[in-house]
This record gives sequence, C-alpha cells and structure tokens, in this order.
Amino acid sequence: MQNYWLEFFTVALIHLLAVASPGPDFAVMLRQAFTQSRRNALLSATGIGLGILVHVAYSLLGIGLIIQQSVMLFTVLKMIGALYLLWIAWHCLQTKPGGIHVETQGGNVQSGQAAFRLGFLTNVLNPKATLFFVSLFSVIINPETPVLLQAGYGIYMALATGIWFSLVTIFFTLPRVRRGFNRFGHWLDRLMGGILVLLAGQLLFSTVTGSEPPSVPTPGMDP
Repeated sequence: MQNYWLEFFTVALIHLLAVASPGPDFAVMLRQAFTQSRRNALLSATGIGLGILVHVAYSLLGIGLIIQQSVMLFTVLKMIGALYLLWIAWHCLQTKPGGIHVETQGGNVQSGQAAFRLGFLTNVLNPKATLFFVSLFSVIINPETPVLLQAGYGIYMALATGIWFSLVTIFFTLPRVRRGFNRFGHWLDRLMGGILVLLAGQLLFSTVTGSEPPSVPTPGMDP
C-alpha cells in the first residue's frame, strides 16, 4: 500500500506541473473568464475536468496505445485538434475594442451548454493530452496497480483539473481584475488568439514533418 501512495504522489506532482503549464486549456479559460460570465467560465472549467476522464478511459482500455502507435490515427487526431484551435483563435482575433467583456457582448454571450462544450472539446481534442495520459498510464503507473486504483488516479486528476481552472476563473472574473483589463482587454483576447494559432501551427507542422510523439510525459503538456 505504501508503494501505491508513492505512485499516487508521483502522478499528482506530474499532473500538477502539466495542468499549471500554459496550453490550449489555459488560453481558452482566460478568454472565457474575460468574455463570459463567471457561471459560463466555470462550466467551461467543468468541461475541461470531465474531458480528462475521456483520456483516462481510453488509456485504461489500451486504446490510447493504439492511437500512439498508429501514425495515421495520431495524424488525424492532430489535424482535428489543430483545426478546432484555429476555429477558437478566429473568434479571439475578431474581438473589437470594448467588446471583450460579457456586459458589452449582448447576443454573443454563450449558452451554458456551449460554454461546457467549449471546455470539454478543447481538452478532449488536445493531442498533447492524449500523449500525456497514454505515457502516464504506460510509463509512470505500474501495470500491476489495480485497475480500480488507476481509475481513482484518473478521477483525482479530473477533479484537480476542474478545481484548478475554477480557481483561475474565480480570480480572473473578479470585478477589480476585469476592470484592470478593461482598456486593453481586446488586445489580450487577440494575444490568446495568436497563441492558439501558434499551437495549431505547431500541431500541423509536426503532422507535415512526421515528427514522432514523445514516449514519456514532460512538463508543458497541458492536459
């Protein structure tokens, strides 16, 4: 049992480093915090957290290893993820001065379902998250660890991810923080769009060059 606790703390530390690093999830959550209500941003955070369970599920079932080993499947996944990021980036880049905050967006305010879906799909379609979890469950977690315990690790990571992005949301939706970004908020939104374009470009470039995915999880893979 002591070994399982050590394994759990190792998983928790690696996950903490990954979830706190900049990536598509963080960029999208910042935009949600500045453009939508706190409720919608929290729904997006919940979507990201539940998206983690999808990665955990196919990693436990072994499907993740098939995706990692199949060049064609992984290429398709990267292309879908890149196109989705470009779609989000396009909306970010369309932001006009004075139009970033939810109070001034009028008809552009998301429904709760759309906010949740945005967070969920952003995480699920992130191929780096796929590599992270496949590597985590095949390299860090001992194959002899009981499946229920491995599932428990996954539930913990989903909860921790949801809580982390909920805290990010609560901070950046504070009235004082929003007012501080009022004058140049649209530039921040465009910056987030630019970052998402770069992330999408990186995915497409790796698809064209045929670069191999890493075999072990490393910090910076925002899951």
